[in-house]
Amino acid sequence: MPCPFASYKLLAMKLIITEKNQAAQRIASILSKGTAKREGGPRSSLYVFSDDSDEVKCIGLRGHIMKVDFPDEYKRWEEIEPGALVEAELVKQPAQESLVSTLKKCAKAASVIIIATDYDREGELIGLDVKRLCQEVNSNARYFRARFSALTPDEIRGAFENLKELDENLAMAGEARQDIDLIWGASLTRFLSLATSRLGQRFLSAGRVQSPTLALVVEREKEIQNVVPETYWQLSAVLEHDGATFSAVAIPKEFKDYEEAKRAFESIEDYAFVKSVEKRERQIKPPAPFNTTSFLTAASNLKVSPARAMNVAEDLYSRGYISYPRVDNTVYPESLSFRSLLESIRDSDVVGVFADELLKLRFFKPTRGRKESTDHPPIHPTSKAKKEDLSSLQWKIYELVARRFLATLSKEARARSTKVVLKSGAVEFVARGDLTIEEGFLRVYPYGRKKDEELPDISEGDVLKVVDKKIEEKKTQPPPRYSEGKLIEKMEELGLGTKSTRHTMIQNLLERGYIFGSPIRPSEMGTSVSAALRKHANPINTPEMTSNLEREMDRIVEGEISLDDVVGESRKSLSEIFSLMEERKEEIAQTIREGVRGDTVLGICPACGGELRIRVARSSKKRFVGCSSYPQCNVTFPLPQKGMIQPMGETCDACGSPIVRVITKGKRPWEICLDPECTKKKASVGTRKKKK
Repeated sequence: MPCPFASYKLLAMKLIITEKNQAAQRIASILSKGTAKREGGPRSSLYVFSDDSDEVKCIGLRGHIMKVDFPDEYKRWEEIEPGALVEAELVKQPAQESLVSTLKKCAKAASVIIIATDYDREGELIGLDVKRLCQEVNSNARYFRARFSALTPDEIRGAFENLKELDENLAMAGEARQDIDLIWGASLTRFLSLATSRLGQRFLSAGRVQSPTLALVVEREKEIQNVVPETYWQLSAVLEHDGATFSAVAIPKEFKDYEEAKRAFESIEDYAFVKSVEKRERQIKPPAPFNTTSFLTAASNLKVSPARAMNVAEDLYSRGYISYPRVDNTVYPESLSFRSLLESIRDSDVVGVFADELLKLRFFKPTRGRKESTDHPPIHPTSKAKKEDLSSLQWKIYELVARRFLATLSKEARARSTKVVLKSGAVEFVARGDLTIEEGFLRVYPYGRKKDEELPDISEGDVLKVVDKKIEEKKTQPPPRYSEGKLIEKMEELGLGTKSTRHTMIQNLLERGYIFGSPIRPSEMGTSVSAALRKHANPINTPEMTSNLEREMDRIVEGEISLDDVVGESRKSLSEIFSLMEERKEEIAQTIREGVRGDTVLGICPACGGELRIRVARSSKKRFVGCSSYPQCNVTFPLPQKGMIQPMGETCDACGSPIVRVITKGKRPWEICLDPECTKKKASVGTRKKKK
């Protein structure tokens, strides 16, 4: 069988460029039927094989091969006014000098150059940058685009048998976002950092998407703090029927007046009369196929952060286990062969048995979501997986994707709900039960499944024994804080960021120390930065401007508007904002400084009740925690010397000292209590030593 792109045979060298090394290795292996060899040493990302008499080279990049930046003269923070960055001309520079050199060397001899980066805005921009670099050394080569949604043999061979043209409008939309995000992020970050004299690692950041996202978290926290809890009383009873007991809640559910609740409570008798029994059955539809947002939300519900979930999903995609994970689509295309996919995963651990069962169906009727696009199908498994071949986290994500896919092809579940209304004394009670009578897709996809609550077989007119009764004081609750998954959903709803950037934006806020915890809370620093922008430069904090720019970038894809028009309009908007900020520079700085000072307070001193603050030793210059009541109180604690220290507002249940979070760039944040002599820490060290 000839190579899939043999129709472009020119008796010369063909060059394939992928976005990452793992993709290059896999594509080269598929197209060469396993004969491709690595060239240039063990760390090289260049693979070589033969197509009949021709040589084929496949090179893997490391993401963007070119980076956009300001000219060198603009990089002197304290010499160039931040506002000057708004109109500054941008330049493109190699992000990977060695790869650029290798790429150009290979391109010189190539007659056909095939771009095989991921098919989205970022991938298309990388492809356009590659094309521009290659054209510098070879203007005669023919350029093609291989589009695929999974790194499977059938998908890759199909893509190389049907090569396309590079979509330059899509690339330009990606370039517009890259330029706009740099201009906004660099100028706003520099303004805030210089205004507050926080330079180096202590700089303060802001941005087109970051700032309104932070504002969502801060505004939710303000809502929570502003809620004045209202006291109410709730009555409940435990009833018995034929030896089975169940709980019921009084109607109304909330008594605002205690005396009224007390009178009702005292009227409850030893028996309750069943006034009515209402039963109904309902169907529970299977979930829609996974797009990026719903996948990250589901992963977040499994206690996997969106950033980690996406990293794992991208790795599984590169290894051929799942389809491309950066998608908006929630509707499977007609061309997708469900039977073939089920066949490919039927030997998988755990989920394979469900695939085998579905293969017995004559036809499939998958669920459909609300969003339909033509770039990539929803996320789905593409090959079988064994637990021993994956890490525990990789398996968790693969199993989630596989089960969701299987659920979308499965039958509806059926449940029976029962509502019983009873009366005892002057009080009416209601009891509810819910029982799954046909599992359907729930057997395959048990995530978030509610526990069955079955009521005894009760009939209207029955008299039941009241075995217990309670009157409880309760308070109204504020709205919940955002989880990372819910925040991503809110960002999507408001048009903040894209499927490819939302999880990284949340991660950036975590690493900057603007937000923390699960669910998410804003730090004092994050609150003060957001408050300063809201008060003195509110357009930065609101989603409208950002979502408008996102729509303009969509118009670039459609060819309705140019990159220069969109970037120019964004510069104009930012220039107007800078005029406001320059006028109120000192007020902005003062608001932020107050919040930043607050973040140096880590908690309450367990010895005297003073404030524990971050201090720096005069001689060693090392940071530590000291009590604000010094010299009357000499309590001190050591601190890690690297990373941002963030108060958690909690104390250790073993030693009583405050708990802090340590945030180090490139590493997962970790939490510790301040006391090095804490019994929990010693127990943990002892356990580790025993394991060794």
